Amino acid sequence: MKTKYLACALAMALGFFAAATAHAQSVVIGGKNFTEQLLLSNMTAQYLRAKGYQVDLKNGLGSTLMRQAQETGQLDIVWEYTGTSLIVYNHVNEKLDPQETYQRVKQLDEKRGLVWLDESALNNTYAFAMPQKLAEELGINSLQDLADRINADDAEGDGRQHLVGVDYEFASRPDGLGPMQQLYGFSLSRSEVKQMDPGLVYTALKNEQLFVGLTYSSDGRIKGFDLKLLDDDKGYFPAYKATPVVRSKTLEANPKLAEQLNALAAKIDTEKMTEMNKRVDIDQEAVSRVAADFLQREGLI
Repeated sequence: MKTKYLACALAMALGFFAAATAHAQSVVIGGKNFTEQLLLSNMTAQYLRAKGYQVDLKNGLGSTLMRQAQETGQLDIVWEYTGTSLIVYNHVNEKLDPQETYQRVKQLDEKRGLVWLDESALNNTYAFAMPQKLAEELGINSLQDLADRINADDAEGDGRQHLVGVDYEFASRPDGLGPMQQLYGFSLSRSEVKQMDPGLVYTALKNEQLFVGLTYSSDGRIKGFDLKLLDDDKGYFPAYKATPVVRSKTLEANPKLAEQLNALAAKIDTEKMTEMNKRVDIDQEAVSRVAADFLQREGLI
């Protein structure tokens, strides 16, 4: 009798486990190989695990590799930037505003079975930054202010050199530094343009070795190095809004997933992400800890 009871109990337990396993929702999350993407993919993994999903996290990928992996069904969920999809993946060179960019990539990627959910308020686009102290001293808050200051200094002939640090690509590409100067109406001499590794631009700005430099708007070093982001008054730089992108088949298999990811996206913005990037890159905190803190603080887990 005892043996029969144990066998029955074991069968029930195995049946329960099998049922739970059968109903478990399994998703594969991808992420790129820089701090912000490690944070986004990690917080998504923690968030969905708390919702009962079985999650496989595969981050540290190159941008093109991650895209190919999602198109071929190896990744279910990624955080992509609207500008990256528009320009890099879909090769659209047309000048579009942020909402037009989002709608265009949503339409183009739908053909590939990829669904763009709600945009977050995180815009990791190109930006020019100055040392905060220098920007305050000269009253420069925007790219137009910068252009006006450069033109005024040149007109006065005071000999000030406006050293501008940019990466090698931005210095010469057709949508880079040259057209930006044309739009804002200022001119730099060849000796004033310093081409360097992107990471060195931040260090040179911190050490006040540059007048202004090309950065990314949500980089943790903006806050960590006390830099001032200049407003892009005329909208020269395209939007790079971080957005969850999910395979349509994955959404069909998980009816609640879109709503859940949209709730996560609604909590993320540039200011919050800059602080998280700083905690990892400057304060040397673990990605998983910073991601967990964010989810708890926002009431998501």
